[in-house]
Formats: sequence, C-alpha cells, structure tokens
Amino acid sequence: MLKKERQAYILHQVNLHNKVVSATLSAEIAVSEDTIRRDLQELSETGKLVKVHGGALSAAFYDNPVMESNVYAQTDKQRIGNKAASLVKDGMFILTGGGTTVLEFARCLPSSLKATFISGSIPAISEYMNHPNIEIIVLGDKLSKTSRITVGADAVNRIKNIKADLCILGINAIDTENGVTDNDWDVVQIKQQMIASSHKTICLTISEKINTVQPIHVCGLDKIDSLITELDPGHKLLKPFKDAGITIL
Repeated sequence: MLKKERQAYILHQVNLHNKVVSATLSAEIAVSEDTIRRDLQELSETGKLVKVHGGALSAAFYDNPVMESNVYAQTDKQRIGNKAASLVKDGMFILTGGGTTVLEFARCLPSSLKATFISGSIPAISEYMNHPNIEIIVLGDKLSKTSRITVGADAVNRIKNIKADLCILGINAIDTENGVTDNDWDVVQIKQQMIASSHKTICLTISEKINTVQPIHVCGLDKIDSLITELDPGHKLLKPFKDAGITIL
C-alpha cells in the first residue's frame, strides 16, 4: 500500500471510530508501528487528526465535539438520531454513552420531552442542557480525555444502582460472530454496566461499522434489543441481526 493510500485509510478509520490504536493499524495495514507513528505524526502536523500516546483521535471530535460541524457522516447520524428519539417517552430514565451519533440523537429530542438522562459524556451532557424539560444526572469519576466520558470504578458503581428504562449507546463495531466490540478498555467497562442496568439496550451505528470488529468485546447480540442505522430496516445488510432476534429500526 502506497503512503497516500495508507494515510487515507488511517483517516477513514479515525473518522469512523473517533479513535485508532497504532498497533491495530499496524496489523490491519501490515506495516511496522514505526511507519504508523510517522504517518500519524504527519497527519497530526497538518491538522487532520490528533496524535496521542498509542494512537490518534478524530480532530473534529477532540477539538469541539459539541459544534455541529465536521461530523463524519452527519446526515446519516441525524437520521439515526431521529429514529432513536422516537423511542423516548415522557417519564423515562435513560442511560446514554458518548460519541457523535449520540450527540445527533440528543439534538433530535423534542423540547417538550420530560425525561431523565444519565450520562458521563461531557458533550452529551452539554447537549441535554439545551432541552428545557430534561433532567440530567451526571456520572462522576475520572475523565477520559480521549473519549470525553467519565470512567472508572466509581462511575461503574453508580451505574449499578440505576434501573434505567433504556440504554442508548453509540457503538464502534458490530458483527454476528463477535457482537459489539470497541477499542477503549475503560469505556467498555462503562458500556457493559449500562447494558446490565437497563431494561432495554438500543445500539446506534452508521452502516459502515456493521461487519467490522474492534479488539475489546462489549456484549453479544443477545444483549441488544434494537439496532438503529441510517438504512431502511429491510436492507439485506441488516437481515442477520433481525434473524438473531434484534428489532431493526
């Protein structure tokens, strides 16, 4: 793979997942980690991503994730957000993770909605604050700068004491063999407890992430009640997940 092609692949992956790990990129592209680090440095110097220890972050998500600009596949994420917002009813208690798809979901919530949102995602909390009738419970603990979400034992223990109606998660990867997977160990612990503490789990993802795999297991398909993408529910790409008993929206 030529350098230009390699760097285009890296940029696509960082836009798709908001975060990439050097070791994973090295294995996927079949080049040394030193080569990946040089590519990340060059891309960082031109402002196309943010280089961090062990990998890189999406520049748009890291610099100002609350602003409605430079969001990858934003139109698709808005469609997903509208579908997810239709599931939220007055009086519900809802656990949500972070990410740009969850932000689009938050922007789609009607101003008349009276519900309680529980989250440790700083960008999501900021968005919920724009809705006059939404109550917000903030999960505190150590803040992950890369994911803009609180992580750690205290946050997990607080979630254990919650019985939410819905858990709404943006996900990094999903396939029928591995279920939902991610690339951030600390965030995975939060997601797993959110799933365990909720009556129903709703996963949000653009279709590009379907049939992809990340290194860390979040949950099997049996833990997912609904999968929401920008696609029509009858699309052939979604049939295996429907066959697994998941409601497709």
